Amino acid sequence: MESSDRQGVILAELRARDRVTVPEIARLVGCSEMTVRRDLDALARDGLVRRVRGAAVSALTGEETPFPVRSRAGVEPKRRIGRAAANLLRDGETVVIDGGTTALEVAQACRDRRLTVVPLSMHTANALTGAAGIRLVLPGGDLRPTELAFVGPLTEHAMDLLRFDAVVLGCCGITARDGLTGHDLAESTVKRAAIRAAKRVIVVADASKWGATAFSRICAPDQIDVIVTDPEAPAEQVAAFRTSGTEIVSA
Repeated sequence: MESSDRQGVILAELRARDRVTVPEIARLVGCSEMTVRRDLDALARDGLVRRVRGAAVSALTGEETPFPVRSRAGVEPKRRIGRAAANLLRDGETVVIDGGTTALEVAQACRDRRLTVVPLSMHTANALTGAAGIRLVLPGGDLRPTELAFVGPLTEHAMDLLRFDAVVLGCCGITARDGLTGHDLAESTVKRAAIRAAKRVIVVADASKWGATAFSRICAPDQIDVIVTDPEAPAEQVAAFRTSGTEIVSA
């Protein structure tokens, strides 16, 4: 089991109960206690757990898997999705690029492009800082801790003032019935404002997001123009989107 997978199991267990011991985690993930302690040290550095003698206590709030853990999971599929999504953008376009780990890969793939980009998180902004052909326009607003996503009325106002050729969005869940969903209400509000301001809506979602439904609805299925995903996406869901007219790009 990869370290990102082990850490995901640890966090899931800590959501279910307040305290988990090192031996319990070792049995759960099938590795040595020394490996578990290294995983707990990494999670503690990211502020996701608190170490106590022989155990760990959760420092999480909410159900969203934190950015540092997501950033270490499924890296190669996300990188392929990011490159494929970047190829859908044309030089000279104005683009909103979302926060989140898959959208971050889109930003990385755009560094050699000529685009005007409004990033919806500081992670995305930092990935594009210093890129010669990128005009980077920050929307302002409050920053969510750890996610570093721009949220609040200032961010929403920026979306209302501007118009974009495309918006590239990540998600917490995507289904043919509910469309795009997210965990955080404030982020979802900003994403809806970006959709209203954009001519094309491009969604980037690896297979782990398909079939999941989060708390806040971002947009209906028929508002999505293109979904860039990987070959592991469920065929039935993909077919349903294709039937409704959404283009599917498999990377």
